[in-house]
Amino acid sequence: MLRLAKIHASYGSVRALDDVSLEVGEGQIVCLLGANGAGKTTTLNCISGLVSIPSGSITFDGEDITNAGAETVVAKGIVQVPEGREIFPTMSVEDNLILGAWLQKDRRAARQRLEHVYDMFPRLKERARQSAGTLSGGEQQMLMIGRALMARPKLMMLDEPSLGLSPLLVQQVFEIIKTIHAEGMPILLVEQNARLALNVSSYGYVLENGEIAFHGPAETLKQDQKINEAYLGV
Repeated sequence: MLRLAKIHASYGSVRALDDVSLEVGEGQIVCLLGANGAGKTTTLNCISGLVSIPSGSITFDGEDITNAGAETVVAKGIVQVPEGREIFPTMSVEDNLILGAWLQKDRRAARQRLEHVYDMFPRLKERARQSAGTLSGGEQQMLMIGRALMARPKLMMLDEPSLGLSPLLVQQVFEIIKTIHAEGMPILLVEQNARLALNVSSYGYVLENGEIAFHGPAETLKQDQKINEAYLGV
């Protein structure tokens, strides 16, 4: 479904990614692990068209989307939920959600999608008229994911969805991820909580200094001693 082949990326003279290849298949959750600064978010931003790549290729559903630009990538069905809960705090929860459907022409279909999101996140429906900035951190993360779902994506990319949340809220967010996946949504998951990420994923990649250091089935990575020592604290 999604395939990155030998992509490179830099910020000025600083190399960010070097020869990175990965794949996300139909119906998969694939996780991308690594320390801060390893290149995880840069990888997502390259896919999203936010960072240009001088070499390598990105294909989605068999179509080349290399350096296609953010609006084109979203129109193709790839939606990124960025790190840091980037909401519009002075707008209502519902208006934040509706912004996610800005590319859809069919208003009735968008309204049906909104009701589906409310069914998935009843807390958001309860707070539909509140300013989004009044939501708790966990609720804001729900809002981010709900807004992404409003775009009717074919693939969702989640960047550190557990960042800054309490352990209880982290568990809730991962239950949401499993629910979305159960509806057939492929997911590329960037996450520092390696244990949780591997538990919900079928395949994983580990980035180190902009390069893929390890990759394999999630169960295999959980048994790898180097992965355990570096990322699982075992």
